[in-house]
Amino acid sequence: MLITQSAGKFLKRKNSINLGGKLIQFSEPVVMGVVNVTPDSFYDGGKISDEKALLQCVEKMIFDGAAIIDVGAVSTRPQSSLISTKTELERLLPAVQTIRKNFPDIPISVDTFRSWVAVRVIEEIGPVIVNDISGGTLDSNMFETMGKIKVPYILSHIKGTPQNMQDNPQYENVVREVSNWLSEKVKQLMKNGVNDVIIDPGFGFGKALEHNYELLNRLDSFKVFQMPVMVGLSRKSMICKLLKVNPEKALNGTSVLNTMALLGGVDILRVHDVKEAVESIKIYQALKSTVN
Repeated sequence: MLITQSAGKFLKRKNSINLGGKLIQFSEPVVMGVVNVTPDSFYDGGKISDEKALLQCVEKMIFDGAAIIDVGAVSTRPQSSLISTKTELERLLPAVQTIRKNFPDIPISVDTFRSWVAVRVIEEIGPVIVNDISGGTLDSNMFETMGKIKVPYILSHIKGTPQNMQDNPQYENVVREVSNWLSEKVKQLMKNGVNDVIIDPGFGFGKALEHNYELLNRLDSFKVFQMPVMVGLSRKSMICKLLKVNPEKALNGTSVLNTMALLGGVDILRVHDVKEAVESIKIYQALKSTVN
């Protein structure tokens, strides 16, 4: 058994989340476009240096088919430096304000592990999805805060912190251990009144190369949660190390992994390259339509 007995208490599988009274449907897979307003992100750090570049990036993602825009202001790559809350907000607030003003209909996700940052963003622009790479481990107030502000929460598995997570991570059974960890966190979220949870196995966050591919091969295991599942595979080291390429050359590998993830039943692809991910979904849907 891959998760604890509490799985039996989970409700019928949800194929939508409620964002400020608006339902986001996952009856078919969707794409979340990544917008990093950081100078040191592992792939696109520093590319969005002003408002014009931000607007062009978001406009293209929406045109290419993004259903959600995920905005991050803190680099969480391995061994990244931790910035202050003040610096994070100075980067993040102008970006989300600009996106909400110019693209009022696109759902926004905020990539932060700080509950206070999430609260400040919601005070400024209204409801957003909170994408927490730490699964509540870097802010003890996160789950309680999510229960109070009633917005969707992306629960991501991590082992350690961004500063040490890749220092020889060890598992006896990575699928079972990640599933059990997520199960315990889901129970805590439910106790705090969080109604809309998205599961993320946390590729690259405290996993060696073989751990990532074991998880990818068993993505169907996470269906037991009866909640939407998201993966972030885009241009990550699990591609680069295997193919001996840098992130700039990892688009083909990303498309392959995204297609495999779709076959594993994921609902959301979090990517830098929206057009290619949407094409992967179209191919997957064509394949799926042939099944009687």
